[in-house]
Amino acid sequence: SENWLEHVRLGYNYRMDEMSAALGIEQLKRIDEILAKRQRVADRYKKLLSKIDGVETPFVADYATSIGWFVYVIRLDEKIKRDNFMRHLIDNGVQCRDYFRPIHLQPFYMTKFGFKNGMFPVTEELARRTVAIPFFNNLSEEEQQFVAHTIEKALEYN
Repeated sequence: SENWLEHVRLGYNYRMDEMSAALGIEQLKRIDEILAKRQRVADRYKKLLSKIDGVETPFVADYATSIGWFVYVIRLDEKIKRDNFMRHLIDNGVQCRDYFRPIHLQPFYMTKFGFKNGMFPVTEELARRTVAIPFFNNLSEEEQQFVAHTIEKALEYN
């Protein structure tokens, strides 16, 4: 859905259904393996995408010893039209999303606190330039090369 990250009310839901709990228990038994696979995927993306002008990979501090990657978000150069870029990726078989929407522009916060577009220009600018690209444990090297190649082509047409 287009508005999957839109929040119209504030709330918390800490309940977990039994199936999710059972899955989580089993995954915890292999947590080191899962995290290592995700780190390999993130490392491959960094290597592939850091060569591409107009794309910035996630910052990782030198002192960081472990990251629990759950999504891989790239930042586009300010000259790139993100919607055109994303359309090219989608049209060529690469799923992507505009992942981080500024919290102050969520309907609940706008209504409750009177936040408006333009109040946090840096946040809004960064949000307009970010794109989440495919990321999961078993993403193959070939699939990542395809994503990187499609990103390069999208930048050429932008």
